Amino acid sequence: MNTVTRFLNNHYVFWAILSIPAIPMLVALIGGDNPRIFHILVHPTGEFAARFLIITMMISPLMILLPKWRGPRWLMRRRRYIGVAAFGYAVAHTLFYLIDKGAIAVSVNELSKALIWTGWLAFLIFIPLAITSTDGWVRRLGTSWKPLQRWVYAAAALTLLHWAVLHNWSGAVPALVHFAPLIALQAYRVWWIYNRPNRARPKELASQTTA
Repeated sequence: MNTVTRFLNNHYVFWAILSIPAIPMLVALIGGDNPRIFHILVHPTGEFAARFLIITMMISPLMILLPKWRGPRWLMRRRRYIGVAAFGYAVAHTLFYLIDKGAIAVSVNELSKALIWTGWLAFLIFIPLAITSTDGWVRRLGTSWKPLQRWVYAAAALTLLHWAVLHNWSGAVPALVHFAPLIALQAYRVWWIYNRPNRARPKELASQTTA
């Protein structure tokens, strides 16, 4: 194992990589004097939450599509880190939205909007998924852990809808651009599972077809 590989395999280094998008946001938040800074940061935090969610969900089908490539396997060992990072950006997104909107954020008129309630539902689903992402919870939940984690598909669908209806559906194109690779890979995964049931595959891959 060379020096670069050891460096990248360090958990703290990987967390630092996941934190890179937050650095300019933090600088703008602490060092700036823009009165609309919370409103400005709502969008990038939400986008990176969605991007890390997409990456997390792409890993399993990539392992099926590219079984001989080490990249997806390397990411699989760090998938929970990426998922937690997605939740962290989602928390920041939610906090900045609440601060920016104030009391209006919890008004009936605001919560009734498709843009808002889809975001809240996705965030509420994220909470138990993030809490149970630790090894301790995996052992505690046993066979119930995977069914719980499958709720990530509902969260992803709500996130896509939340992004798509942004500003009266003007966000549909960027949302679909981001989610298109995930949709294509998941479609391939479903085809692979249901149309090649007798295909011999490594145990590691087989275990991921239900993840």
